[in-house]
Amino acid sequence: MLRDHSLRLHTVLVALDVVGGVLFFLGFALWQVPGWVEAAGGARAFALQALPLTAIASLAWPLTVGQLGLYDSQRRRGLVELTGRLLLAGALSTALLVGAVFALGAPLPLMVPIAAGLAQAAALTLVRLGVHFGLRTARRYGRNYRNVVLVGTGPRAADVRRRIERHAEWGLRIVGYVDDTDLPVDGSIPADLVHKLIDIPAILRDEAVDEVIVAGPRSMFAALGPVVGACAEAGVPFTMLTDLFGDYLPAPRVTSFDQHGALSFKPVHHNAGKLAVKRAIDVVGAGTGLLIAAPVLALAALSIRLTSSGPILFRQTRCGVNGRPFEITKLRTMCVDAESQLDQVLHLNEMDGPVFKVAEDPRITGVGRWLRRYSLDEIPQLLNVIRGDMSLVGPRPALPHEVAQYETSERRRLSMRPGLTCLWQVGGRNDVDFDEWVKLDIEYIDSWSLRTDFKILLRTVPTVLSGTGQ
Repeated sequence: MLRDHSLRLHTVLVALDVVGGVLFFLGFALWQVPGWVEAAGGARAFALQALPLTAIASLAWPLTVGQLGLYDSQRRRGLVELTGRLLLAGALSTALLVGAVFALGAPLPLMVPIAAGLAQAAALTLVRLGVHFGLRTARRYGRNYRNVVLVGTGPRAADVRRRIERHAEWGLRIVGYVDDTDLPVDGSIPADLVHKLIDIPAILRDEAVDEVIVAGPRSMFAALGPVVGACAEAGVPFTMLTDLFGDYLPAPRVTSFDQHGALSFKPVHHNAGKLAVKRAIDVVGAGTGLLIAAPVLALAALSIRLTSSGPILFRQTRCGVNGRPFEITKLRTMCVDAESQLDQVLHLNEMDGPVFKVAEDPRITGVGRWLRRYSLDEIPQLLNVIRGDMSLVGPRPALPHEVAQYETSERRRLSMRPGLTCLWQVGGRNDVDFDEWVKLDIEYIDSWSLRTDFKILLRTVPTVLSGTGQ
């Protein structure tokens, strides 16, 4: 019965989406028809443009909504996430309609597809949110519920039970627990609902089960095969909470490995589209920066050449994403044999951990001290940004011998493309110890957004101009 209701709701929503797309597009385009027919060169040419545009308008919203998983059950999805996905669907469907108008060369003002797309998105978003609120209210009163079976009877199963009870709007009702007979049962779990693992086929046969949720210990993992098989045979969804592998794991993504499905536990799942925008900003920003800084770069190069012997540029191997080595390029600020003199100045190190930093390093030349003061020595790294070795914003690239001394947890700072500037760069540099430096980098990686990059870039400007970034 519940699945019948879900199918009906799905059918109604799809129908609303398709019809809404047609009505909103025709509603906004109707007053343009006379001029459209004339500009297109007759009724036949008008039809060759209007019919496909109407079809695209009817399908743009359903296609984007479907790709974002909004035709699936939303009962455990929060209001903020649902609203965000609906707004994204509206933006994408509007962009699709605008692109279709351009592709077909339809003589329509740009505001027609934009207004039609946004009006449709606004109306259908309100419908979706109304349905969402209505269903949540119905579930609080015991309607539109789903029966679930929990695999496990220990503390994790008890915790899942409490979560279900706290979220009455989910509409979940536990009809049974299955577990190994030799494991202790949590005192909050009703004894009359506890069954053996081998009973799962009978439970699925005799009860109206809508979902099986694994909430047992890791030791149960090897015994889950028959449970998964029984669920597959009965057509019942099987959900496994990923904290089965430990609380330290990040949220997984469903991927594939050849012909097999796979779960990918990446440290951080950054949006691919936003990363593409970040890369575009890197290329444009680095190219623009090189053009603007060209006179300063030429003057700095001339100063290095006139005041010390040796090359103008300094190249050094650094570690990029996941420790992959690349060659960084900087203006030379030290004497030519500076690296061979490292052992002589190690006692001056002002940083803890595997990092070597000295504000008044005796190996730095007079011009080099001035270049470092205003971070001018790092301008050539814009070439590394354009090549893709680095980003404008990201954890600073470390030396290989430093990375070799990292603890496992510290290597997380290598999980994102290194950058010219970062939170550490604008937050004190040598005044920040190594542990705090790593903490800032991981904080940046975990909470990364384009907005964060923009804020760091804005903070970098006064830091460089004030000469406090050395």
